[in-house]
Amino acid sequence: MSINIREIKSFFYSQYFSDGIRICIGILLPSLLLMQFDKFDLGLTLSLGALCICVIDTPGPVSHKRNAMAAGNLCLFLVAAITGFARLNVFTLGFEITFFAFLFSMFTVYGNRAASVGTSSLLIMIFMMDKALTAPEVLGYSATILAGGVWYMIFSLLFFGIRPYRAAQQALGENVTDIARFLRIKADFYLSDTDIDENYRKLVSKQIQVSQHQDAVRELLFKSRIMARESTAPSRILVLTFVDLVDIYEQIMATHYDYNHIREKFKDTGVLTEIARIIHNMADELDDIAYIILSNTRRRHLTDFTIELEKLKVKIDSIGKNNQETSNLVLKKVLVNLRSLSEGINNIYKYYSSKAAESLNEPKGDVEYSAFVTHQDFAPHIFFDNFTLASGAFKHALRVALVCLVGFITAKLVSLGHHSYWVLLTIIVILKPGFSLSKQRNYQRLIGTIGGGVIGIAILTFIPNLTAQFIFLVIFMMGAYSFQRLNYVVSVIFMTPYVLILFKFLGVGLLNVAQERIIDTIIGSTIALVASYLIFPTWEFEQIQETLRDVIVANINYLVTIAESISGKMISITTYKLARKEVYVKSANLSAAFERMTSEPKSKQRKIKDVHKFVVLNHILSSYIATIASAQSKKEIPVAHPEAMKLIKKSITVLNDTGQKLHAENIEFNIGKIPPVNPEALKPVAQAEDALLKEQLGFINKISYDIAKITDSILLEP
Repeated sequence: MSINIREIKSFFYSQYFSDGIRICIGILLPSLLLMQFDKFDLGLTLSLGALCICVIDTPGPVSHKRNAMAAGNLCLFLVAAITGFARLNVFTLGFEITFFAFLFSMFTVYGNRAASVGTSSLLIMIFMMDKALTAPEVLGYSATILAGGVWYMIFSLLFFGIRPYRAAQQALGENVTDIARFLRIKADFYLSDTDIDENYRKLVSKQIQVSQHQDAVRELLFKSRIMARESTAPSRILVLTFVDLVDIYEQIMATHYDYNHIREKFKDTGVLTEIARIIHNMADELDDIAYIILSNTRRRHLTDFTIELEKLKVKIDSIGKNNQETSNLVLKKVLVNLRSLSEGINNIYKYYSSKAAESLNEPKGDVEYSAFVTHQDFAPHIFFDNFTLASGAFKHALRVALVCLVGFITAKLVSLGHHSYWVLLTIIVILKPGFSLSKQRNYQRLIGTIGGGVIGIAILTFIPNLTAQFIFLVIFMMGAYSFQRLNYVVSVIFMTPYVLILFKFLGVGLLNVAQERIIDTIIGSTIALVASYLIFPTWEFEQIQETLRDVIVANINYLVTIAESISGKMISITTYKLARKEVYVKSANLSAAFERMTSEPKSKQRKIKDVHKFVVLNHILSSYIATIASAQSKKEIPVAHPEAMKLIKKSITVLNDTGQKLHAENIEFNIGKIPPVNPEALKPVAQAEDALLKEQLGFINKISYDIAKITDSILLEP
């Protein structure tokens, strides 16, 4: 029960709830204030402008928000004015809807924030298409909408200006929570009753969320002028925490072994259950850290894993006494990983446990943090270079344009009331570049609209008190915007009664509006789903080769970096961490592509079993490389044995050959020659370490060949 209470509290501290409050206040305030001066209609128009601009107000550096909202406001005024004049003739309005739907959908070529500017522009176009205005009124009304958008932009920037570090804290806390869940999934591999294949599915799915949140934190920490240039105590703590958190994630990745083998070998010792228990306890500690970061509090570290790890060491040593020296070496490696995890957790607790955190220095090393974030190019040629059916963005824009035209015609012909824009609104919200995303959003919107409609009708029927209805409106509004990125079904369930109550206050009939919204949503959903299947469909298998190529290239670069380090070459921390980051990001992209593929029609799921095998093999490969990288960073690899280096070169060559089959460029590497080493000159521990290193490199070599085979199978025409 306490866990549930903690999760509820964490939600109220999260960026999702913070977003909900900010957006709710930003939209409602103009209407509520002007209503006191009998200017409610003016207030509603201002709120409409704020409603459209809030779409752009997604997590990220404040400078990016400011620039995007400024561009959005310019588009808002132009589109509102053009639509106001175009709607005077049904044919010009139809042409405008088709053209703007294509134009603003193409904004996706410039990234997610630019795409949100396009969505904001399409929203005001849809809201304006049924607005009865005479020609002289159009510019004034458009200027009022612009004023509402500018109001929201100023309000949002002030909101972040008051607490400049809060957004980064929230994103970081949510990332810690994701890593804790990822760690629990890893722990289950040591339990004999866990299905390994099913656990891999959970693992790669969770890896997507970890990667997405890590990217969000990087954006906030390393692209923000405040974080990057001001060496304040809060910024140092955030950067230090994130650096340690990524290292902890690497340690979690590094705790990967042949689970079938170690289960068979140590199943009767009870040591694997003990390892799983300790890992679960460490995940609980990470959850505590997440709560500390989200709630911005200080707390004493209550759990000391030293005693438990010492007991585990005694148990592992006792197993080794009855076998050969190397028989328990894998368990010793697991113990080393657990100690590193414990150390990382202790380090983060220090940052949040006392005032001493304010005297912390910047992270040591020659890391250039600006290299870890991507920089969007807004050159015009990128827009026009995508004018080809080979571009997914171009096909999506064409699809949206054609479907919006069909939706507009349908709305004019069969719409039940005066809010025919709901058909187009549903289409814009549901239609995504890929079929699987459109299908998922379609299902979520239908369920949410019907469920929310029932709730809204029940409240308005059985709770006639206007004050109570307004309180519900505010609650539903906050809920809708709090869950829009967290859980879309819940967001729509909140959104529908909020809209119904709003229209009730505006004097529109309850049952008519509910019936209208549900039927128009069904019409729009049906059109969007059919269109995503028939009109320039984009299937994951058509793009999977590019995704496979990217992840192979990332693993090659990671392996080359580790090999050079083992061979004695000096590798900068930035180079190493960039290689590591690329593997994690590309692996998450591959996992996301596979998940989308599973949601597509069976007839379009080509080679899906082989793709799944590739996803699992890739995870195993990157985990084994991370294991060696972790050992190398701690100087646990005493010598680069020639046989070991030969195995690395073989693996790189195999992966290079596989990458070239996917049209990747050959990656040149020059590890150099390693002088022969006399095994007798090594200490027994060094001999064991060297033996384990060769064993792990041998497994990497085997996995590389397996990846080559499965890639051949994927590329083989059916």
